[in-house]
Amino acid sequence: MSEIITKGFAAYDESANFKPITFKRSALRDDEILIKTMYCGICHSDIHAAKNEWKATKYPIVPGHEVVGLVVEIGKNVKEFEIGNYAGIGCLINSCGECDACLNSNEQFCQKGAVWTYNSVDYFNNSEITKGGYSNYIKVHKNYAIKVPNNAPLKLIAPLFCAGITTYSPLKFSKVSKGMDVAIAGFGGLGVMAFKYAKAMGANVSVIARNDTKKEAAIKLGASNYYNDINKVDKKFDVIISTIPSKYDVLAYARTLKYGGEMAIVGLPPINEQVSISLNALIRVSHKKIYGSLIGGIKETKEMLEFSLKHSIYPEVKIIKPNEINKAYDDLLNNSNSFRYVIDFNE
Repeated sequence: MSEIITKGFAAYDESANFKPITFKRSALRDDEILIKTMYCGICHSDIHAAKNEWKATKYPIVPGHEVVGLVVEIGKNVKEFEIGNYAGIGCLINSCGECDACLNSNEQFCQKGAVWTYNSVDYFNNSEITKGGYSNYIKVHKNYAIKVPNNAPLKLIAPLFCAGITTYSPLKFSKVSKGMDVAIAGFGGLGVMAFKYAKAMGANVSVIARNDTKKEAAIKLGASNYYNDINKVDKKFDVIISTIPSKYDVLAYARTLKYGGEMAIVGLPPINEQVSISLNALIRVSHKKIYGSLIGGIKETKEMLEFSLKHSIYPEVKIIKPNEINKAYDDLLNNSNSFRYVIDFNE
């Protein structure tokens, strides 16, 4: 098989100004599928990476790890997909498949290193740097693609492969169930998804924000309480999901946990806004747990998609064309939105 000529949109430096790019993907391997991109969500991680805010970007970068599209070609060893199926891709496209993490369906923690959907070294394909879903074609190992039902709302499905699994996974890890008190810290795109999942799991869900701009939306979704100041929270929670993507006082939130409560951190601040925790202060937040959560494995991602479809849990989306990426980035950097921009690659 020959190399795959691909057209997309790339950032070439830290200005994150996207321009068209034509590049070659390596030839389709026997265990891979080729997907024609239909929709790709814009994740805030894309912005961090495009602007090199984590100091690890390899330019030119083609972001995008919330992809859904049409299977147009399959390798000879692929039995799980047929041409004409719909498939989704999340944050990773491969891993070693042999370490303890991979064997226990936690491929995102692969001990050799997961192959991320973009800006990652693909050690299965001549160590090429992966390029993501801001492109018309993308390929993936068959075991890392998620089959999407034909009747699924595709433009709403795409963001689930990052925003969905990122918030679903910690709620499952903390065993959220009926009657538990859960708080969502930060009520942007991730926060809204975490809220919807926790609500569907039967929890009483509160929102902790920094102002009242999202109060009406939270109440409309069924929030038990809405707080605009962490220091005025008058309730104790079993679980807190923090989606805050900037610097904040983590322990101030942890203090609102019940004895034995858990706080999951999924928001990723830039390097220059990293949070540090005083050990002396941490000791005073006794017998409460703080942990980080990074997406989910493929098995759990499939479970998340099934749960989302069953309960009609989708993000609020705004559809744009590829030539509107720069405008969307500008909006996301300068405004607080609770919807997800989704790029429509359909011609």
